[in-house]
Amino acid sequence: MKKNYHRKEFLKLSLMANLALYAKPFSINNKKNAAQVLSSTNNVVYYKKEDKEYDILRRGFNTRIEKYPAVIALCKNENGIAEALKYAKENNLPVAIKSGGHSMEGFSCNNNGMVINLSLLKKMEWVDDEFVKVGPACTLSELNDFLLPKNKILPGGSCGSVGIGGLVLGGGYGLISRKYGLTCDSLIEVTMVDGNGKIRNSVSEKDLLWACRGGGNGNFGVVSELKFKVHDSPEAMQSFHFQSAKITSAKATSILKEWFTITKKLPLSCFSEFVLNNNDIDILLTTTEKVTRDIQIVIDKISLLTEKKTETVPEPVAKALKAFYGIQHPVRFKNACAGLYKSFDDIEKYIDKVLDIVTTTPGMLFQINTLGGAIQNEDAEKGSSFPHRRFFYISELQAYWDQEKQDDGLIQKFENIQQIFFQHGINAQYCNYPDINFKNYHSLYYGSNYKKLQQIKNKYDPNNVIRYEQSIENK
Repeated sequence: MKKNYHRKEFLKLSLMANLALYAKPFSINNKKNAAQVLSSTNNVVYYKKEDKEYDILRRGFNTRIEKYPAVIALCKNENGIAEALKYAKENNLPVAIKSGGHSMEGFSCNNNGMVINLSLLKKMEWVDDEFVKVGPACTLSELNDFLLPKNKILPGGSCGSVGIGGLVLGGGYGLISRKYGLTCDSLIEVTMVDGNGKIRNSVSEKDLLWACRGGGNGNFGVVSELKFKVHDSPEAMQSFHFQSAKITSAKATSILKEWFTITKKLPLSCFSEFVLNNNDIDILLTTTEKVTRDIQIVIDKISLLTEKKTETVPEPVAKALKAFYGIQHPVRFKNACAGLYKSFDDIEKYIDKVLDIVTTTPGMLFQINTLGGAIQNEDAEKGSSFPHRRFFYISELQAYWDQEKQDDGLIQKFENIQQIFFQHGINAQYCNYPDINFKNYHSLYYGSNYKKLQQIKNKYDPNNVIRYEQSIENK
């Protein structure tokens, strides 16, 4: 069965609510130290495999990935995080961190270790009219509901159920980032519990803020609170969709080349994405200003490339964003970055091979999104560890299917496409769209910032308590 999913359509998935109501104390004996007893406290509730809530708490949004931690620590506050980390360190349990559970490769869970679940840390509060403090598990839709009534906004993504903690630590971009910058550029303060269980704050530790602005998730400690500068919200947003059905790979290549040319100098108020869903094309253009002459030129040019155009009327941003929030059930998928590009020249010599596979594989998508604009701000670059600001485009390779028996076929096609990119020298990938098969992920995700990030890792988590398959390694 062909799955016409799109990442923005499935990522709005819900886990659990008020799990503390089910909490009950328990004890487990660690294999290495049977004398150690783990008990729930007023700050943290622990779950083991026999507890009915365990499966709800461990699962993420990708039904393809199943992991089974020895213990899940549902933390109610910073002290709970500290208690859980100290126990994990004493008992040599690797720690994974889960706020929203959207890690595409399941890095927010592990096998036989501890998962620190932050889903109860959802507090949102105004500091004043320009600044807010939020918990890491607050979702983008919740933040929008909190901010937009005061005509303020944070330049996050578009998938409503994504947790802010996971998004911002990897950088974060979305429909309004060309005007306001990355999500991490609005981050001005971080409170974090380090690998030793010590509470840290970036006001007194500047390297911590730099690292948390794009240095990835689950590397240095467990973030318990984030402080952001918010921006004046645009009054309205309008969307345009341009579509063509059942096209050949040659036609897709031709349209893609022209799309790159058209979007090279988009107005800052605009965002665009090119999506090839098997053999159907859907190009999105959004704007947060009235359609100017420059925007109309873009609309007219893309219209000439495709068969059908639909558009919305300008809507209040709070309403317009909901169209991108997505549906609410888990699916089986593989999704990863397939490179960041400066122009079509970066992929012209071989992209036809990629599109050949996509157009002949039901359930597979190739998507490219626009960057640039305020993302390339020099001051923001100096103040953050996000290494890929020089690029104007970011890609995603996606595949969705129904049954386990389909895994091997679609994953093989997925890996064949990734190999094409590897063989032609793509050397930049977005850490929020990881691929378990990226062997040199250190340089792909973090570029020249990796060595400094290692030093910061040594400072805050010298015993490598917090780790996963592609975490930053101690130096």
